[in-house]
Amino acid sequence: MPTTEHVMIEDRRERYINPYTDFGFKKLFGTAMNKQLLISFLNALLEGKEMPITDIHYLNTEHLGEYAGNRNSIFDVYCQTEDGSHFIVEMQKAEQFYFKDRTVYYAASVIREQAPKGAWDYRLQDVYTVSLLNFTFPKGEFPDDSYRHEVVLMDKEFKQVFYDKLTFIYLEMPKFNKTEDELDGLFEKWMFVLKNLYRLLERPAALQEKVFTMLFDAAEIARFTPEERWAYEESVKNFRDNKNTVDTSYMKGKTEEKLTTAQRMKAKGYPVEDIAEITGLTSEQIEKL
Repeated sequence: MPTTEHVMIEDRRERYINPYTDFGFKKLFGTAMNKQLLISFLNALLEGKEMPITDIHYLNTEHLGEYAGNRNSIFDVYCQTEDGSHFIVEMQKAEQFYFKDRTVYYAASVIREQAPKGAWDYRLQDVYTVSLLNFTFPKGEFPDDSYRHEVVLMDKEFKQVFYDKLTFIYLEMPKFNKTEDELDGLFEKWMFVLKNLYRLLERPAALQEKVFTMLFDAAEIARFTPEERWAYEESVKNFRDNKNTVDTSYMKGKTEEKLTTAQRMKAKGYPVEDIAEITGLTSEQIEKL
């Protein structure tokens, strides 16, 4: 979490946009005027890559299928670098069934669009899917102490990369809990600011790089035009509605799980007092089962 002096009081109006909203994410990463922000983030994410990214151009985020009725692929941000690599960058706000399948489907549509008409030798450009997740994967899928996961095609027996042109990078944002004083390197600074931006009242002292000057200028709500402010408020409303729906579904699921457990315990003859203590349900709820 950010240090106390940077955290906004919950009942005060936010100074900076929330990157978890559609408007906020695309404002920072999906506009040509702010493309240096995306370039900086991707270079920090891929630190150690042989050739750093120096330029990008944005591509159409909606790709139609090859025949009528086929599913559309809609990306948050879709761009191509100067060396031909394709990047899908998305903010996934809520957990969903078959999430990994969806990221593979999106990447596959980018692969298929590389095929030219006529003769072709099947040489492909790199495709990266970068997913910032406002949730965590189910326990056991990845180590609990790791928030960055880079997935490629590998040989299972020899643990060697089989194909290095298709890469999926998942960032579990809730797992990143470093404070401002603990940040090490540009990538962790990006993780910190993306997770905490809407909570901040001022620019943290640790984020003095020129790229963060650009970011805080672009993110300051007071600089928005009336049209941008209206669009942002609508995006915030949609984000909160979606969050409330997810939270309600989660709580409903937990309650149903408790009721099922209580019902089984009651059928086995457990005392009501013991069932209540274990499940957290009231005696009245248990008696009705």
